[in-house]
Amino acid sequence: MELKIKTNHALPCRTEVFTINGKNAEQNDFGDMYDHHAQDAEPYACADMHFDPKPPTKEVLNRYNITDKEYYDICNELESELYVGRCGWCV
Repeated sequence: MELKIKTNHALPCRTEVFTINGKNAEQNDFGDMYDHHAQDAEPYACADMHFDPKPPTKEVLNRYNITDKEYYDICNELESELYVGRCGWCV
């Protein structure tokens, strides 16, 4: 499996480049970004933003022609690349 992930410089919670086997991919197919301490953040900022994977679906596995293991490998990479923590870019 060929995987490319690059986050946006000014919006580190979104991918600028995300391809699987040369096909453009959508990070929301694999999970969601969530601020785990939003109550501690300033308006339009994040206190502890990171990627939370969701379980695979047959539709997503078929769309990207990947196995369950590859799906979880992709989620692990997204968790690593999209870990933002505290951020104020949107302020």
